[in-house]
Amino acid sequence: MFKVLERIFKDKIATEQIALTGSDRLRGKIEGSCNSDCLNKCAKACPVKAFQVEGNDYKIDYKKCLFCGKCVEAVAENAAGDLHHSSNDVMPMLIEAGVEATADVLKNKLGRSLHVRHLDAGSCNACDFEMGALSNSYYDLHRYGVAFVASPRHADLLMVTGVVSRNLEQALKMSYEAMPEPKLVMACGACAAGGETYGDTYAIVGAADKVVPVDLYVPGCPPRPSAMIVALLAAADMLKEQM
Repeated sequence: MFKVLERIFKDKIATEQIALTGSDRLRGKIEGSCNSDCLNKCAKACPVKAFQVEGNDYKIDYKKCLFCGKCVEAVAENAAGDLHHSSNDVMPMLIEAGVEATADVLKNKLGRSLHVRHLDAGSCNACDFEMGALSNSYYDLHRYGVAFVASPRHADLLMVTGVVSRNLEQALKMSYEAMPEPKLVMACGACAAGGETYGDTYAIVGAADKVVPVDLYVPGCPPRPSAMIVALLAAADMLKEQM
């Protein structure tokens, strides 16, 4: 016990330097080429229809993407290109500004604050577990002036996780309406952002933007805590411009 305490006092608390590159094993942004030799099997392999082939090129709707790797596997099996996952996060998308967030949002944050209300609209809890890590000493979200609150009446940002279920559709609407102006909404993870994870059933409404206006989308299944932090800091910038 004394050795543990001695090490803590010696090394202090080490927080992560937020980066948009994960480990080599991270399934991040898809890169490389894909050609018609695979007969569109790469697109057919995608369970949420996020991968679309356009001639000898392709595009990916990262709001829906689960980063499951099935498109990469299909290309490899048919020797139809060198499609692969990089270790880079897909940057959170700021719909209101019409551009992707950049690493510049990590700079000059002192003196800004953002109060966040989290709403689980029907998730598997993977995004919620990653979100829980934001408050630990490794990520230390509070150093950026961002804090989670218990009521939407105290919140600047509504952070939605999970595909919106019928049972929680009204709760999402009421939470949004209870927030004071100006207010922002973040769809965090493939379920809230894309809404295609569980298909189309009587129990599911779909993506968060079918119920409330969404300002930011954070791709991933689930997103890394670093990507969430970048999106939250971008939201702080957006909020400052509206005030």
